[in-house]
Amino acid sequence: MLNKKKIFFLIFLIIVVIFTYKYFNNTSKEKKAKNLINNEIEEQPNFNSNIILDVNYSAYDSKDNQYSISAKKGEIDLSNTNIIFLTDIIALINLNDSNVIKITSDYGKYNINNYNTIFSKNVLIDYIDNKINSEYLDFSLIKNTMIISKNVIYNNKENILKADTIEMDITTKNTKIYMHEDKKKVNLKNKLN
Repeated sequence: MLNKKKIFFLIFLIIVVIFTYKYFNNTSKEKKAKNLINNEIEEQPNFNSNIILDVNYSAYDSKDNQYSISAKKGEIDLSNTNIIFLTDIIALINLNDSNVIKITSDYGKYNINNYNTIFSKNVLIDYIDNKINSEYLDFSLIKNTMIISKNVIYNNKENILKADTIEMDITTKNTKIYMHEDKKKVNLKNKLN
């Protein structure tokens, strides 16, 4: 027969086993629950994001010329919320007394206060039968200017022109074409010859 000490020891051992099982089982469940919650938090979208998809802006100057820009993606500059960095851009300049100027580029920087836009990488300006390719375009709606630079190639039905920079007044169409180095000259080829 079991004496009192053995019974007490057996009951104590059973209590320890039950307590240990419940403690470690609950801790394991708590860890699983915490991991599940953490995974769900990681999978949820960040609602404090500065990314905007399908960006569209439109503005008018004092002469009622319209400037509109759209991009697949925009990212607000957190240090200056007036600046938006754009990806896959299409911009249209609709002048009252002229045809539409279309500008496309891979990237851009748009100021929502003054509408100034810097287009970069694979810039294409399309105006009637004229096309200008470059890597950089600085556009100002307030000044009505476009400064096109970096590997500038101008094409129309008759000519191909290569230059470092083309500066254009959008309203008057006055244009300056030049190279940065005095020794280099603007390269103009006639397609008809």
